[in-house]
Amino acid sequence: MYGWCDKVARIHLSDRSWRVEVPDLNVLRTFIGGRGLAGYYIRKKITLDWNHPDMPLLLFVGPLVNTRSPTSGRMTIMSRSPLTGTVGDSSVGGSFGFQLKKAGFDGIIITGKSDRLCGIEIKDNNIHISDASHLKGRETGDIHSFLKGKGSTAVIGPAAENGVLFSSVIIDGHFAAGRSGIGLTFASKNLKYITTRGTGKTNVFDPKALRSAREDIFRLTAASPILLGKFGISRFGTGALYDLMDARRMMPTENFRKTQFDQAFKLNAHAFKKKFKPKNTGCRGCHILCKKITKDKTRIPEFETMSHFSALLGNTDIGTVVKANRICNEMGMDTISAAATLACFSEISKKKFSPEEVVSLLMDIGKKKGVGVELGQGAAKYAGNCGRSDLAMVVKGQELPAYDPRGAYGMALAYATSSRGGCHLRAYPISHEILRKPVATDRFSFNGKARMIKIGEDLNAVADSLTACKFTFFAASLEEYAKIYTAVTGIKTSGQDLFEVGERICYNERMMNAANGFTEKDDDLPVRFFTMPGYKDDGINIKPIDKEAFLTARSNYYIARKLNENGAPVSKVAKELGLEPISLGSICGIT
Repeated sequence: MYGWCDKVARIHLSDRSWRVEVPDLNVLRTFIGGRGLAGYYIRKKITLDWNHPDMPLLLFVGPLVNTRSPTSGRMTIMSRSPLTGTVGDSSVGGSFGFQLKKAGFDGIIITGKSDRLCGIEIKDNNIHISDASHLKGRETGDIHSFLKGKGSTAVIGPAAENGVLFSSVIIDGHFAAGRSGIGLTFASKNLKYITTRGTGKTNVFDPKALRSAREDIFRLTAASPILLGKFGISRFGTGALYDLMDARRMMPTENFRKTQFDQAFKLNAHAFKKKFKPKNTGCRGCHILCKKITKDKTRIPEFETMSHFSALLGNTDIGTVVKANRICNEMGMDTISAAATLACFSEISKKKFSPEEVVSLLMDIGKKKGVGVELGQGAAKYAGNCGRSDLAMVVKGQELPAYDPRGAYGMALAYATSSRGGCHLRAYPISHEILRKPVATDRFSFNGKARMIKIGEDLNAVADSLTACKFTFFAASLEEYAKIYTAVTGIKTSGQDLFEVGERICYNERMMNAANGFTEKDDDLPVRFFTMPGYKDDGINIKPIDKEAFLTARSNYYIARKLNENGAPVSKVAKELGLEPISLGSICGIT
């Protein structure tokens, strides 16, 4: 077989057994791999509680991984989210996906619960389950160092062991699978770590065609200002977006009460570059190299982390941002949710936190101490317990990232309709609303946005399934990646064929959420965005979003997505997409 290993490992922790199954070729064609294939395997179990022993935890790669395909060093981790109750997944880079593929697997499905803390060690078609009781309570960096020599690592920290709902999984010491709280799923199974390494090769159908298609993508990315330009993310990291968001007056500030941070110049990407003088690094097989690291191995935070630990909290100390990022990674916590929860706490308590207090509170969350016990449940639950749910800036229970939707209406719609709660990456309309790629759209209008969000969701679902980095699509398109996919697998495919796969993946996720009771009432935004204006000056007026215009756009999205008028999946459409009904669907809004 070309592209795939044609093997999925099923690991049952309760009796420490494992077996291999061979996926049906038609399943591989229709879901590809990564996020799509993980969604296929989890769908029949998605109505179980997130911490039920039979709830699967899945780690999947795509057919492009372990080939010379550009930016293919990624994988998807999926389960039902402890934070939101929706389908929960995170795309993450590093070397883990590459090594899993070299070890001979397209994915692993983990069920059951170990009677004691354990680790899974994968090497060249073999799997061993080890005792990890001695690693209880250890931070992620310690675990990564302890496992040195065993290959790529996926580990959880103290936060997951202590029940933090936004716990992350840390790959290779610093790549974070942060969103959805998947780290807590590891902990619920008494799973502390997974390692993987291998020596296998992935067969490529047409190496010459792959080289040609690869050069096309290199040429396109080289011409992209946002990727490899003078002020692009290759030079400055994702922090290159920091000044841009502030200049557009859509930088979430003081828990989204403001949309501009007057001290942004002290904490932008240039300030980080000047102070820390980092060098470039990145995921396995990537030529863009958006990660930044200093000589002493200090990791420069991503844009979301930069923004939320500065503007969102009103913090002007650059060192605190770096320290907060390090603590979140060592504790194993999502930086976006952690910062947004602190911002919610700050507004409710009517107190601005000092740099020392920010650091102390993060440690308390990770270690389950004092008020950290409550904050570890996330902004939605904390604010709800305080009787101030209106101050939690969340969608479907997940904290919003660093783009204020009042400054980009496509993002407003994308946040609301995302299948995993508040998320900028499901559709990433910033590409056309702010970066003007592939076409420019009016950021203060909902016109045409329903269709654009649907297209963006389908495209990114494919990217997460091939797998490839979404940043590449600032320059390339699915037409280029269809050539890559065809060259690797031997399956003649067009860009439109891939879009149809993306539509199937997104519809499947919508079906899974509907089976768990999610309806159109969950496709909404915090009331603040409809009632409170943002910045007004310098010819820029950030107004509240018009609720009726938003609801009209949402209805148009339902039409584009082929849902019913209430946002529920339609059985006829599901059948056309080759998706079988999910049990309980008849009583959970599937028509």
